[in-house]
Amino acid sequence: MNALNGRRVTVTGATGRIGLVTVEHLTALGAVVTTLSNGEHPDLKADRILVGDTRSETDVAQALEDADLVVHLAALAHPSAGTPYDVYSVNVVSTFNVLAQAGARGIKRAVIASSINATGLPFNPHDIKPAYFPWDEKMATDVADPYSLSKQNDENTARMAWRRWGIDVVAFRFPHVNSGELLQRQADRAREDPAGGFREAWSYLDTRDAAYSIELGLTAPLSGAHTFFVAAGTTNAPYETEALLDAFAPDVPRLRRFIGREVPIDLTAVRTVLGFQAQHELDLPTLPLEL
Repeated sequence: MNALNGRRVTVTGATGRIGLVTVEHLTALGAVVTTLSNGEHPDLKADRILVGDTRSETDVAQALEDADLVVHLAALAHPSAGTPYDVYSVNVVSTFNVLAQAGARGIKRAVIASSINATGLPFNPHDIKPAYFPWDEKMATDVADPYSLSKQNDENTARMAWRRWGIDVVAFRFPHVNSGELLQRQADRAREDPAGGFREAWSYLDTRDAAYSIELGLTAPLSGAHTFFVAAGTTNAPYETEALLDAFAPDVPRLRRFIGREVPIDLTAVRTVLGFQAQHELDLPTLPLEL
């Protein structure tokens, strides 16, 4: 029997790209799902569907009634999704509100959506490069936009919630997450313009794998507040990773060599602690990189 069978799971941001697939996935595992979103969606099916604001203490309290576990995905997911004030304040206040109430209620586990943008690299207005490849959870950050700052502070909130209330929290640094069809379109663009994927380390994740990682985050035998990079094991560009790095980051240190299209993000932690392995990766040819 699945560990989630019969468990009440509250999912915020359930009408979003990851949220819809996650609710379907958890329901298929036998979870009894409550959702809290800022609007309705015709494809959303759950035991309890609530419309509200994750910044509202009342709305979140209602969504957490009888909850055993929490998945917090609600956010303004891009620097352009609102004013800088809105992007930062919505994201940070929502995460604090959800984790603080969950912790105070004695809920034992939460999964939250962080982002590879917690590194500060993808949206940084300056000409910056990472400290090294592969990226890992210990790499220094360089944040210069409100969305990336909000994700960095969401991870800080997770650590505070664990220390204050003892709620175990798993924060996933998601890359670009989308359906297989749309990821293939992104790969087509990367074939024509491989430079465009440099600041995201050419990483991606299928929505089905995102939902699977959330399942593992809810059920893995761990304690504390943990942050994991999670991604497909391959890049979204049809070129060898070593060739991409030679072309676009020749001066950035490499801690090891990369085989084929191996993504230059260290996935050791998510693989060893949670047992995660992407199951839906792009099937791309490996072409010579000609610039």
